[in-house]
Amino acid sequence: QVRLVESGGGLVQAGGSLRLSCAASGSIFMINSMGWYRQAPGKQRELVASTTSGGRVDYADSVKDRFTISRDNAKNTVYLQMNSLKPEDTAVYYCNAAGSVWMGSRTFDSWGQGTQVTVSS
Repeated sequence: QVRLVESGGGLVQAGGSLRLSCAASGSIFMINSMGWYRQAPGKQRELVASTTSGGRVDYADSVKDRFTISRDNAKNTVYLQMNSLKPEDTAVYYCNAAGSVWMGSRTFDSWGQGTQVTVSS
């Protein structure tokens, strides 16, 4: 129903920056929340940052003051600006969006395919 396409991952040295983008498409009526999660090898997927239509923003403690999530509602796109990257930020980053489609008749909770972020020391 709703497709999420991520971009912006890659290889960067410690202390560097990357910007991830995630665009949602489909029969979207409303997006209530958009966020970024990450999964490192051998670890569980964890929340990195999220934002709601009501303006609430949450960050994992490990990325506060380094990462910034933002959203362009007109483009159904969420961004993650990552600064001061550390080797421990290395993971596959997944975009998530939840809301409703088809004039609000159905809900959705969709994931992107993931984008690799690798931070070298």
